[in-house]
Amino acid sequence: MGKGFASDNNAGIHPAILKAIGDANAGHVTGYGHDPYTEKAVELFRNEFGPDTAVFFVFNGTGANVLGLSTLTRSHHSVICAATAHIQTDECGAPEKFTGCKLLPVESTDGKITPEVVMKHIHGFDFEHHSQPRVISISQVSEMGTVYRPEEIRALADLAHRHGMFLHMDGSRISNAAVALDLPFRTFTKDCGVDVLSFGGTKNGMMLGEAVLFFNPALSRDTKYLRKQSMQLFSKMRFVSAQFIAYFENELWKSNASQANRMAKLLEAEIRRIPQIILTQKVEANGIFAIIPRHIVEPLQEKFFFYIWDEEGPEVRWMTSFDTTEEEIAAFAGLIRELL
Repeated sequence: MGKGFASDNNAGIHPAILKAIGDANAGHVTGYGHDPYTEKAVELFRNEFGPDTAVFFVFNGTGANVLGLSTLTRSHHSVICAATAHIQTDECGAPEKFTGCKLLPVESTDGKITPEVVMKHIHGFDFEHHSQPRVISISQVSEMGTVYRPEEIRALADLAHRHGMFLHMDGSRISNAAVALDLPFRTFTKDCGVDVLSFGGTKNGMMLGEAVLFFNPALSRDTKYLRKQSMQLFSKMRFVSAQFIAYFENELWKSNASQANRMAKLLEAEIRRIPQIILTQKVEANGIFAIIPRHIVEPLQEKFFFYIWDEEGPEVRWMTSFDTTEEEIAAFAGLIRELL
């Protein structure tokens, strides 16, 4: 059986990351982030995003999103996001539970939101019967595999800031976005007006751990307390920090994401040669969405597991990873042709 195309979360740990964890496992260092590994990792993030960036490491992506949003909001606020956003569909209500805020989803055909669709929720300011709009949250890459261009991010940031709001970015696949855009991280985050970024690595070869970045450190005055309260403070933080050191050194993040994106493009090219399959989204990073004949779903899943995105189509999602190979793509496409 092949590795499958269910999720880039299903991939293992890149050997360089695993080695970094082992190398950090020597002797005693102070816990809770007061160690040389964390200092080095924070320095690397500041090299990427600017010297005034405040960096907080957490366990996982949900924790990163919750911590970022908790810092920006109080319980009478609301967060505007795409209806497909991870904070809306896949975090079991954690953002609403821990922030007390109302999520206001807006519909989108490609996973991305625009100022025009967000505007319907930009009202009710200073009206005590209405939750107060506080944050626009976007995902980069979106949950539909699409990538925001810098000008699209800037337009949303400008809209948020004109109304005294903030722009949050869920960057669980931010490395795939950087490769797709062929841009440094900072140019489509901080430089476009993003206020808070959840920076992910788990989907791109890390074992665990994410970072929450605040580009205005004044916003993060209480974040260390909220991190502890939300059970996201590592005691042995060096083992997360060491991963990020390896992740940035020699641009491992880029080579991993480049491989995942390249494999998605290769699979797209194979699928476009099969007329019975309809691609439903642009393939811009490492996700492919397609409507396939129902009778091939089960036999395909037996050999290469993947998720059904929408039963009605059925529309499926195929995700490639840093360790996906050309041979696996060829075998998968060959099986599809055989079943058809």
